[in-house]
Amino acid sequence: MSNVTVLDGGFATQLSVHVGKSIDGDPLWSARFNATDPNAVFKTHLDFLEAGAEAIMTNTYQASIEGYVEYLHLTEDTSLNLIKSTVRVAQMARNHFLAKVGTTVDGRPTTIPLLVASIGPYGAHLHDGSEYTGRYASEVSMDTIQKWHRPRIDACLEAGVDVLGIETIPCKMEAEALLHMMSEEYPTVRFWISFQCKDSQRLANGELFSETVNSLWAKARAARNPNLLALGVNCVHPQFVTPLFRAVNEKRPPEARIPLIVYPNSGEMYTVEDGWQGKEDCVPLEHYVPQWIDLGARFIGGCCRTYARDIKRIKQAVLNHGSDSNRRH
Repeated sequence: MSNVTVLDGGFATQLSVHVGKSIDGDPLWSARFNATDPNAVFKTHLDFLEAGAEAIMTNTYQASIEGYVEYLHLTEDTSLNLIKSTVRVAQMARNHFLAKVGTTVDGRPTTIPLLVASIGPYGAHLHDGSEYTGRYASEVSMDTIQKWHRPRIDACLEAGVDVLGIETIPCKMEAEALLHMMSEEYPTVRFWISFQCKDSQRLANGELFSETVNSLWAKARAARNPNLLALGVNCVHPQFVTPLFRAVNEKRPPEARIPLIVYPNSGEMYTVEDGWQGKEDCVPLEHYVPQWIDLGARFIGGCCRTYARDIKRIKQAVLNHGSDSNRRH
């Protein structure tokens, strides 16, 4: 048995299969379709579950009260209700999948996939690219960050999720604000924190990844918070991941390793002018899976430009690595 949980892939990427258009560049990104085409959102979740994902993330990354008020002209209440109904779409997809597969898959008991609320960074709602720079770390207070995150977190928990996936965080300050908030206000809720990194050493805002992760893990232990499931990276170039993870865990004995999470982009590069480029140069993500697991990855999936078919291959690589490990022992 593998102790790695396979995540889903790039939600907007797979969603484009069902809505037939590019979603990049929309200020609400894929979150617009929670209002305009929830059936496509349902089908996208199902695609990932059928590909073998053991956790699916709600389509709430870019869903914020401010965004829905400004771009869909909703009220604050209807914005929160839309976030809740988005969680319920994911629940329906999971229920549909479990009803379809029954109690066993390949003779093994079905594990119920985790339902994870996608909690994107403060910078995502600004629609100015600052989730990829973290420049707001010096402009807003921890209190402002917490106040902004709280309504969406409450709405997702009220609607019913298993885990909060706090993701694409570009700066240490926002991660610390969220860790403190989770420990103080949500002491029974499981969560992870994954970062946006600009290279193989540093967060988008410039802090060292290894120092940030070590510091947060120590703070969670000091707060006696057992619910921080993992720390890691998402929405990064896959080539950055191994050096980032080495800096955290390579010198730690196996029993003291920090549990890590990774769901990178495909390796393609994005510009506003040309969109995504370089598909032909990408190394398939499944090739990296064994080294990531060996460095302590406990959750592995994909982010931008990864489809359900990529998750299927990642799942197979995880299973192969598990059986190889068993043979070695």
